[in-house]
Amino acid sequence: MYKVLVTDGISHTGLVSLIEHPHFIVERQPTLPVAELKNIIGDYDALIVRSQTKVTVELLETAGRLRVIARAGVGVDNIDVNAATRKGIIVINAPGANTIAATEHTLAMMLSLARKIPQAHQKTAAGEWDRNSFKGVELYKKTLGVIGMGKIGTEVAKRAKSFGMNILGFDPYLTEERAKKLGFTKASLDLIAAESDFITIHTPLTNDTRGLVNDDYLRKTKKGVRFVNCARGGVIDEKALVRAIKSGHVAGAALDVFEKEPVADVELLQNPNIIVTPHLGASTIEAQEKVAQEVSAEIIEIFETQSIQNAVNMPQMSGETQAKLQPYLLLGDQMGQLVIQLLNKQAPAKIEINYYGDLIDEDTELLTRTLLKGVLSYHLSDSVNLINVLHLLKEQGVSYNVAKNATNKGFANYMELCVSNGLETARIGATVLNGYGARILKINQYRIDVKPEKYLLYIKHRDVPGMIGKVGSLLGDYGINIGTMQVGRTEVGGEAIMVLTLDKTMGADVIGELTLIDGLDEAHLLELTNVDTFEPGRVEPEFEIVESI
Repeated sequence: MYKVLVTDGISHTGLVSLIEHPHFIVERQPTLPVAELKNIIGDYDALIVRSQTKVTVELLETAGRLRVIARAGVGVDNIDVNAATRKGIIVINAPGANTIAATEHTLAMMLSLARKIPQAHQKTAAGEWDRNSFKGVELYKKTLGVIGMGKIGTEVAKRAKSFGMNILGFDPYLTEERAKKLGFTKASLDLIAAESDFITIHTPLTNDTRGLVNDDYLRKTKKGVRFVNCARGGVIDEKALVRAIKSGHVAGAALDVFEKEPVADVELLQNPNIIVTPHLGASTIEAQEKVAQEVSAEIIEIFETQSIQNAVNMPQMSGETQAKLQPYLLLGDQMGQLVIQLLNKQAPAKIEINYYGDLIDEDTELLTRTLLKGVLSYHLSDSVNLINVLHLLKEQGVSYNVAKNATNKGFANYMELCVSNGLETARIGATVLNGYGARILKINQYRIDVKPEKYLLYIKHRDVPGMIGKVGSLLGDYGINIGTMQVGRTEVGGEAIMVLTLDKTMGADVIGELTLIDGLDEAHLLELTNVDTFEPGRVEPEFEIVESI
């Protein structure tokens, strides 16, 4: 018998298959205090939560029996996925169950915004018959800009077309062919700003999308534009939005998500041109039943057949395979994140993976998926995982190729990742050194030796005396400490690169100052969402260095 604990308000109907299954015992204890949860979690094989329960590393320390954590929803922000992965616990979610609910809520918010329905209701309910204050606008023949053309953004756009709206869609992975097939126009963010009467947000919250709609972007928008955000708080700079609405440039906004929740900002709550709802995008009876049904069905599959469909972390591996590949899995994810940033954060059209040395004898399917996930995660955030990454590649029209080569490239094991978008190409080569951990050994055509760190500064420059000193001096002026510095070049006096590990991040102003240095061609801050947890001595001897690269 497997014991399942449900700690949040999950639909009973959605849990029926699990409750009635002869091999499972389901116990429901909503709003359980953290201290009590820590005391009992060790008795359970699976845990089902929504957003209230915080699954922290401290909680997982006492969960010695736990094999599965299920989030009855899409995001997993309340679950420490890394801690769960380290303990071999599978984390699953229900990624597609709330698509219709979020789509319909977006359209409801857009219609409410266009016709001022909540404001009119409030005044009418208060006993005042006022028809003059609530003159709205029609959606017919208006232009809708959709920022983020994933499942929900696409479904919103399809339905908006039925209102006779013209659709402009932006997404790093949206191709002209797919847009044409759907009857939309592929557009840049600037074109959406210039021509849209309504703009709706459907993008994950990432480093690139945080504050995407800010003062600068709002100044580019068409006067009288209206914004809808039912995706993620933080994509819109709320202070900037309020300023633009007060100035009269933006006509209004409808927001279901906020930078901080529950929202308490009176400028948002009391502005007559802003409609707010308390994160209701997935709050339908049907959606709540579907997410519960999805996670219940998958929990049964995991325990009964070991089949995993919607894991957001690494699937289980044999102990022997895990011992060999674990450090490479972490490195592969890092390589993917870095290479897409080296491609100037552009979506790739083609991905190539090459394995060398003893890695060719291993089952590298999981490693391949990890590399690919690292590439896609920069734009798709936590919507991409090891299970759906190949599907998403196909969906986005990205081709990939994997090759295994018997040559060792100077190391017992070595892998290269190359991405291109048709115009530019970026390449990273790396390995794991016995006793030293992960090392990036090649960036584009340059040989280098860099340990992956959270903040890396990549600089391309001319190989002239004094360049390193100028860079170090400028960073010192800004109070930025350098951890390590590595240089690479192909010929004396030609083009060269330097890669620095930094103790903290830096702003665009510092990057701007760096590019003013004579002879310095490019400067990019590369950031990793995960850092190396490799333990020296953990890897078996077959990963040792064979000869200098």
